[in-house]
Amino acid sequence: MIIIIKVNKLIRNIFIAVIILLLLLAFSSSYTSFSIDNLAFVIAIGIDKGDTQNNLKISFQIAKPSSISKNGSSEQNTAIINTVETSSINSAINLMNSYIGKEINLSHCKLIVFSEELAVEGVGNRIYTLINNVQIRPSTNVVISKTDAKYYIENSKPSLESLPTSYYEIFPNSSKYTGYTVNSTIGDFYNGLTCNSCQPYAILGGMIETNDSNLEQYSSEDPLNAGNIKSNETSISGKRGAENIGLAVFKKDKLVGELNAIETVCFSIIRNQVNGFLITIVDPQDEENYLDLYVYHNNDTKSKVDIVNGTPYITVDCKFDGRIYSMKDKSNYLDSNILEEISSSASEYIKLQMQNYLYRTAKTFNSDINGFGRNVLSKFLTKQELDEFNWLENYQNSFFTVNTDVNIKSGFLITET
Repeated sequence: MIIIIKVNKLIRNIFIAVIILLLLLAFSSSYTSFSIDNLAFVIAIGIDKGDTQNNLKISFQIAKPSSISKNGSSEQNTAIINTVETSSINSAINLMNSYIGKEINLSHCKLIVFSEELAVEGVGNRIYTLINNVQIRPSTNVVISKTDAKYYIENSKPSLESLPTSYYEIFPNSSKYTGYTVNSTIGDFYNGLTCNSCQPYAILGGMIETNDSNLEQYSSEDPLNAGNIKSNETSISGKRGAENIGLAVFKKDKLVGELNAIETVCFSIIRNQVNGFLITIVDPQDEENYLDLYVYHNNDTKSKVDIVNGTPYITVDCKFDGRIYSMKDKSNYLDSNILEEISSSASEYIKLQMQNYLYRTAKTFNSDINGFGRNVLSKFLTKQELDEFNWLENYQNSFFTVNTDVNIKSGFLITET
C-alpha cells in the first residue's frame, strides 16, 4: 500500500514538472537568428549604375516599426533607405547585413526599381538573380525610373496611405480604370525574357517636375492630345514626387522605348487588362467643342495572326460600350442619330490610336510586348519550322488591321425614362 502511494506521488510530481516545463517554453523569450527581432524587412529595392565601372548602387528601403511620440500619436517615420555600391545584388545584401546588424529579408519586397540609364544597358542578369531568390515574390512590381532609382524611392511618399507598402500594392490597380499604367511584375518580366513569342515590359516611373512654363504649355494643350503624356512630362503637382504613367518597352533585356498614356491604354486593351478608360473626341455637332467619353469593354478583345508569304498579318477586333461624361447646354444626347455620330467618331479615334500604337511597336521598337507570337505557334508543324521563322525578329514585318465597334449611350443620369 505504501509502495502504491509513493508511485502515485512520483507520477504526480512528474506531471507537474512537465506542465511547468511546457509553460516555461511557451512564455520564454526566443532570440534565435530566425527571430523577427533579427530581421530587416525590405519593402523596395532601387538599382542604379555605380560610380565605378561594372558596379551597382543598390538602395534598400527598409520598414521599421512606428514609434510613439510623447503625446501618444504614432509617428509616420516608417521606413529608412540605405545605399551600398558593390559589384552584385547578393554582395550588396551581405554588406547591408553587416552594416545594419540584422539579416535582410526580401519576403515583403513590393517594388523593384531600375534606373533608365541601367535599363538601356540591360537588366537580364539582375532579373535572373532576383527571381532566383526564394524570398522575392513573383508578384513584386517592376518600375523603370526616368530618374535615379534611389531618388524615385525617396520621393514615393504615399499621400493617401499611412504605409509605403500599402501604396506600392495599390498604385498598379489604377491600370484597371485608367489604362495609363500597367500591373507589371517580376514574374511577368522573367517570362518575357525566357519567351520565344513575346517580349518584356515594365511600369514607366518618373518625377513630378512641373514649372510655370510647363503649366502654361499644358493649359493650352489640345485636349485631343491629352493622352500624349508619360512620367516626367505631366502637369501634376502634389505632395508625392513620384508618378507612374506610361510603359517601358524592352527587346530582350534592354530598354528600347517608352509608351505614353494613350499607347499604354492600347496595350491594355489588346491584353484585356483595362476595365474602362477616358477618351476625348471632337463633338460631331460642334467642332469647336470636345466630348469626354468613358469607354469600357463590351467583349474581350480578340487577336488573330496569319502568315502570308512569310509575312505576319495581325487582326485585332474590339468592341466597346461607353457613356458621355461631358455635357453642355441645349445638347440632345438622347437623339439616336447624334449618339450614332458620336459612336462612329469614338470608334475611328480608338482605331487610329491602336493602329499607330501597333505599328510603333513593330517598326520602331520591333518588340512584341503584346505577345501576338503565341497565336503563331499553331501555324507551324514542327519546332524547327517555328525557330527558322524567328518570330521575335519577324515581328517588325507585320501588317495590322484593327476593327473597332463602339456603342456610346447618353450620360449616366440623362437617359430615356
